Amino acid sequence: MKYFEWLPPEGVQLIFVLFLSFLIGLEREERKTDDHYAFGGVRTFPLIGLIGYAMALLSAGELLPQALGFAVVAGFLLMSYRHKLDTSGHAGVTSELSGLTTYLVGALVYRELFWIAITLTVSSLLLLELKTRLESLARRIDTTDILTFATFLLLSAVILPLLPNQPFSQFQINPFKIWLIVVAVSAVSYGGYVLQRLTKAQGSVLLAALLGGAYSSTVTTVVLARRSLHEEQAHLFSGGILIASGMMYLRLAILLALFNQELMHRLALPFVVLAVLAMLAGWLWSRRGDAVALKATREFESRNPLEIGAALLFALLFVAMLVATHMAVEFLGETGVYTLAAVMGAIDVDPFIMGMTQASPAFTPLQVASSGVLIAAASNNVAKAIYAFALSSRQAGVQSACLLLGLAVLSLIPLIW
Repeated sequence: MKYFEWLPPEGVQLIFVLFLSFLIGLEREERKTDDHYAFGGVRTFPLIGLIGYAMALLSAGELLPQALGFAVVAGFLLMSYRHKLDTSGHAGVTSELSGLTTYLVGALVYRELFWIAITLTVSSLLLLELKTRLESLARRIDTTDILTFATFLLLSAVILPLLPNQPFSQFQINPFKIWLIVVAVSAVSYGGYVLQRLTKAQGSVLLAALLGGAYSSTVTTVVLARRSLHEEQAHLFSGGILIASGMMYLRLAILLALFNQELMHRLALPFVVLAVLAMLAGWLWSRRGDAVALKATREFESRNPLEIGAALLFALLFVAMLVATHMAVEFLGETGVYTLAAVMGAIDVDPFIMGMTQASPAFTPLQVASSGVLIAAASNNVAKAIYAFALSSRQAGVQSACLLLGLAVLSLIPLIW
């Protein structure tokens, strides 16, 4: 700014308004064609920005005169839009709305809200310049995807802030933290779900296994196992199943990092090592003998993880795990926690592990919690080995079961120290 010290503050602001509004006008100028009428360009938009700045300056920041100026500019833009309809029949209103945005940029610069003014300008340029890509994206998005995202907003932005953030009962059940964990688990699963949908057309079986593991390694195991019945690619499918289980450890590591740093620090190294070993071994195994690249089909699309029913079920399971863990420690000691880990790992590993992140250190020491998490993860691999053996072709089932049981044994090795 030292180069503009000789200018008054208003002069610097005027230059800033001209620069931002000129960028919008330049983008609109490039969009002009000879086949239909188009509003504004590199001269009109800077003038609108200057009008917005001048109205804010003359009214000393009062909102009513600025609003009247906005209405007058909107009236002229409406006349332009009607003329466009009468002469060319082109119904696009993007340029007119860009003009209103430019007016607001001028008013914002007067109020020294430079960050907002720049953000409005850059956002407008991106929306205008990426028209073709955005329209292509809109055609690719299904109605169900919009509903899914709306469900995520309902879970995170509507329900979560309404819940009390304080513990209740002797089990220290905090509704806010419980639902926050539901949102976090749903968000991680949703990320894998979205990636699966975006790559379904060009993804291979291994890519589908990788992304499916980020969503649910159990679901992915079942899908790959069933598909192996119809395609003679035993090494490919068994390797993919192992890759999905490796991704499970990275997924759990992310959730632990979000909700219990001490537990994460204790398990970070084992989880990362297990994930890398499983994915590397799965990839190498998939390349043996019968492995060929196959395209992922719609069969790999997982169920929407953001259904309200699924979220409520997870919340209930999570509360049940908190209560069960508390009772197990109180009446059965460490053995009770480990037994519960083995049972829940075979059913649904997420509620138990997230329960461990919220368990009171007074009742569940860190060593017991970390051991319970490892046992639950190993138990989950054993359950998946059974699913794979029962649902796969004979060769793929045997290979998958051996690989997953081996991973389960490796998961228990950190218990030694």
